[in-house]
Order: sequence, then C-alpha cells, then structure tokens
Amino acid sequence: MSDPLPIEATKTERPWWRGASIYQVYPRSFADSNGDGIGDLPGITGKLDYVASLGVDAIWLSPFFTSPMKDFGYDVADYCGVDPIFGTLNDFDNLVAKAHSVGLKVLIDQVYSHTSDLHAWFAESRANRDNAKADWYVWADAKSDGTPPNNWQSVFGGPAWTWDARRGQYYMHNFLSSQPQLNVHNPVVQDALLGVAAFWLDRGVDGFRVDAINFAMHDPELKDNPPAPAGNGVRTRPFDFQLKVNNQSHPDIPDFIARIRALTDMYPDRFTVAEVGGPDPDREMKAFTAGESHFNSAYGFNFLYAEHLTPALVREALEAWPDTDGIGWPSWAFSNHDAPRWISRWAPVDARDAYARMVMMLFACLRGNVILWQGEELGLTQVEIPFDKLQDPEAIANWPLTLSRDGTRTPMPWSAEALNGGFSVAEPWLPLGPDHQAMSVDRQELDADSMLALTRKLIAFRNVNEAMLIGDLHIIEAQSDLLVFERRSANQHLICAFNMGGEDTNWQPAQPDRWRMVKSENDATPGSLPAYGAKVMEKIA
Repeated sequence: MSDPLPIEATKTERPWWRGASIYQVYPRSFADSNGDGIGDLPGITGKLDYVASLGVDAIWLSPFFTSPMKDFGYDVADYCGVDPIFGTLNDFDNLVAKAHSVGLKVLIDQVYSHTSDLHAWFAESRANRDNAKADWYVWADAKSDGTPPNNWQSVFGGPAWTWDARRGQYYMHNFLSSQPQLNVHNPVVQDALLGVAAFWLDRGVDGFRVDAINFAMHDPELKDNPPAPAGNGVRTRPFDFQLKVNNQSHPDIPDFIARIRALTDMYPDRFTVAEVGGPDPDREMKAFTAGESHFNSAYGFNFLYAEHLTPALVREALEAWPDTDGIGWPSWAFSNHDAPRWISRWAPVDARDAYARMVMMLFACLRGNVILWQGEELGLTQVEIPFDKLQDPEAIANWPLTLSRDGTRTPMPWSAEALNGGFSVAEPWLPLGPDHQAMSVDRQELDADSMLALTRKLIAFRNVNEAMLIGDLHIIEAQSDLLVFERRSANQHLICAFNMGGEDTNWQPAQPDRWRMVKSENDATPGSLPAYGAKVMEKIA
C-alpha cells in the first residue's frame, strides 16, 4: 500500500475549523485529579498531551459551569462560574493555555434555552410580576380551571409547566422542572446571553457548541401542539405524542443566531456549531447555518440514535449537505454524551473489531467536521447501568423503557492495572464498563494494531489530504452493503469504498490502472472488498 501524497497547503489556508476533527470531553468522566470520584478541569489539563496525540484540531468541553447538577451541568446556575467539583476559573485558564500550547483549540458548551432554577436571574424573576427580570423567563397565567396554559409536554416527562405560588403563574420548562425556560424573545435576555459569550471569548475560548438551540424560542401565543401520528415505536414519554411545532423552532431563532455570529466575528478564528434535534432538523440546520451571518456549522441526530448503519442512511445524511452556494457546512457525530455508543448499536458481535475499523475509516472520510466522542478511539462499548446506580434523570423517570444516557458517560479507562482504570482513586460517580479496562489507553498504546493506533493513523491521513478536508462528496453507489463515494478538490480526486456487510464482494473503479490505493482496512485490495473491507484510492492519471 502506498502512502498518500500530502497536500498540506490547504490545511493552513482554510479556516481551521473547516474539515476539523473535534474531540468531545465529558468533564465528569475524563480524569479525576483530586480523588473525589468525579472528573475535573485539572484532570483534563493533565491529559491534553494525549488528546493532542490523536491529531485532532480541537477539544469540546461539555458543561463545567456552576450547577446543582440535576441535569449534570446543562442546568446552569452561573454561566460565568466554574462549579467547585470541576475546579476554578484559574483551572480553566490553565486548561486553555495548555491546550493552545499543544496546538488544540478549545470549544465550550453554551446553553441558551434555559437555566437552573437556582440561577440568580430566575430567583429575581419569580419574586413577583414587576421586577426588572420579570419577563426574562416564560411565565403564563393558569387557565380558568387552574390547569396549565396549554398542552405542551417536557422532554423528560410530564407537562412543560410548573406552578409558582410567588407569582401566581406557571413557568415553562422544556426539560426538567428545575430548568426554567428563558424568554429569548426578549432582547435584554439576548444581550445578557451575548455578555456570557463575550466573557468566555475574552478568556480565550475558540468557539462554542450551542446546546438545543431550536428550543430557544416558543410561540408567544402559547398555542397547543397538535397530536403526532402514531408510529411503530413504543412512545415512552408524553412528549412523543405531540408534534413540537409551537414550543420550539420559532422562526425568529435565526435572527438571534445572527447576533451571536456578529459577536464571534469580532474575535479572530472563532467557530460555532449548533446541536439541532427534533422533527425537522435538516431544515433548521440549514436555516441556522445559512450564509456568512449564522453559525459556522450544525449537527443533527442522523447517526446518533440509528439502530443500524447502512449505505442508504449515509447517503441520505451526506446528500442533504451538498457543496452548493447557500448550504452550510456540516458536522457529524456517531455517538456523544446523550447517545449510546455506536459500536454497541451497530457492530456484529462476531466481527466487532473488523466492523469498528471499517466504521472509523468511514468516519474519517466524511465531508464536514467529525466529532469524536471520548473513548470512541478506544472502541469503548455501551455500559449497562443497574437501576440503583443510575444518575440520568430521564432514565430514572422512564425506567426501564428509556435507554440511560449514563451508559455512554462512564469513566475513561487510562490504565489496565490501576484502581478504577486510572480514572480515580475513589469510587467513580458511574461504574466503569466491565470490559473497558482491557481496552485502556496504556494497553492500546503498546499495540500497533489497536483502535487507538488506527484512529491516529486515520486522523493523520485525513489531515494531509485536501480532498478529505474540504473536497466535495458525490455518492457513486449506496445499495445493499456497498457504499462508494468520491471526494474531490481542486488538486485531488479520491474514491472511498466500504463493504458494510459480512460477505466478500468485488469493487474497483472504472479504468483501475488510473488509480492507486492510498488507504485500506480489513484486507481490501484494489479489486476486492472483503467483509467489512474499506479502501481509499487516489486518481493518478
């Protein structure tokens, strides 16, 4: 197999984030420096050399802000503070300095749709109806019979409204009742949120991943949601019985996004990526990334909850983001802190390693940014958490029908022989997976054929090939188990082929003598694709 011809000029000429590889860290579960069983910022700082060794461009930190932790940091009590369990602002500054010294950008979460009910803003807002922050949250009078203002349901179960006797009104919450909904229609609230963003930009962060942005604005008339058509799946939450057309996805959200972009553009080389779930993510992602005045990128849930990975699914996801004027830049994740690990969802038990290698190579070949979830580079599996160990409020409320998010959030295994996998000297907040210490970082560092070694090679391959970073993508074939697509830039033409099934097949490009193999997995050859085989070929004439 030949080595790829490096085409690195574009790497320095492009915006750093275009085609970037981003590594997501869940602070509670990455590395514990003080022995309390919970990961923290100094722990992350101590592992940044490892993250940099993967070849990624950036690290994305899930929330570390002051919080009562009822939703583990996505219930923010102080946007500009570090929760003591994670450290201090000085610890954060040290993390940023270390990251920049090893060539990593730093992205942090921003949660703009809601706060914790312990936030000072909410304490003032709920005090009465005529204080300075009375309209900072979504409040509404009861119906004449005392019931909530409308039929909206929360994601975590039950009505999206909670009664507050101090105001004699209901407040809205799309998630937990302890996560009151901000009134982001209010320009003063927008100003306050922009002030939060500026605070972190001034501390040196390189951008934001914006959480649940399509929940940021509701229908001010509070119209009921219509019922959702019955589907084939089991509906475990009242939320699933409605079409969410009025409690989220308001058409004014892109105007607020434009204000965020105007702020980030005041700082050089900053990047913004939005999480967009819900019933119409493709339309919203494109609205939220349109032109040069909105977010730089967005990612949806195409792969995050898919039960199977198929050529048809990949085709549908990728073809929605053509290299066309006016279409934004995509980002992709196969797993994250909310979604179960893909290796447990997709890989056949009898061919897990081969399948995982094929999938990781596919991930590296996608057009857009790739977001690698911590432990994905080790091939970590989803962990079955017993009920008495559950922390996830959604899983606890809907046990046993809602898959626990805890199973993907378990601690990183750093050492095969150390107590608790080297994550902490104390009992971790969640148990390690029973098979995870055998997949530890130190063990894989010694194995040239490990998933860790493969991940490093694939990211390095992606980083020196212009077509991979910024080229367009055209599907050649996506049927049965065969997926073939082109990646093409001004200076390079690649073909990527994947056998996603367990039976051998043959595939080669037309005029095969005009192509050379530059990357392969699972014994793929120029003319064949064995079971779970993968190959990239470069046009040479």
